[in-house]
Amino acid sequence: GRFRILVIGRSNAGKTTLLQRVCNTTELPDIFNANGEKVNMAGDMKCTNYVQRGCHNIEDEVIFQNNSGFVFHDSRGFETGSVNELNLMKAFVADRAATMKLEKRIHVIWYCFSMADYERPILAAEEKFFNECNTGSVPVIAVLTKTDALRVPALNQYMREKSLTMKEAMSSTGEMAAQMLRRLRAKIESQLSGCKHPPKAYLEMACMNQEGADCGPLLRCTTEALDDMELQKLVISTQQVNISLNIEYAVKG
Repeated sequence: GRFRILVIGRSNAGKTTLLQRVCNTTELPDIFNANGEKVNMAGDMKCTNYVQRGCHNIEDEVIFQNNSGFVFHDSRGFETGSVNELNLMKAFVADRAATMKLEKRIHVIWYCFSMADYERPILAAEEKFFNECNTGSVPVIAVLTKTDALRVPALNQYMREKSLTMKEAMSSTGEMAAQMLRRLRAKIESQLSGCKHPPKAYLEMACMNQEGADCGPLLRCTTEALDDMELQKLVISTQQVNISLNIEYAVKG
């Protein structure tokens, strides 16, 4: 079988690069519609971001040639706060979380929150998803992407607070960004843990736009979030980027 993942997040959340890292490629994916027909994206692909608004549909299958064992479905985030968008996604999740067609089932949801949006990391419509969308046995992982984007605002804030020049403040940038991330993560966790269907796990990801960036923690987190041993085996056998994960689970098994 193939491991099927629903990826949710705003259009700037770094989803494309994250999926490229997971599939160990820099290529753009192929898109197939619900009937299995390849969607010709030529006209829309002037951008490196295949998930630009209107380019796709949640039913479409996003597949990278380099690792076709992963099938992704992409739902753009709720920038618009559209009720229609949320309802479409709820219907998709309800259908695909429990469908009797096992090969069509989604196994996990990665909900991406970009830390570049540090001023408003969670919109009301996103909170609504965690209150209204019961994903059943399908775990949701809140992925905090682009955590490296906090370095500049953290540095600026530190310079203002301490009345320092950039040169004086530079050596503390990493520490300040880490503090800012801790505060943001605590805020996000407290906001979402109060929801009816909170995420099962939280994970921070940085520098995914760099080739060779390590997405091992996401694959490990995904494996651990699954209750079904067969699905755990499926993730591990499908992924090709973290050999230690294969060894570890072979020993466990």
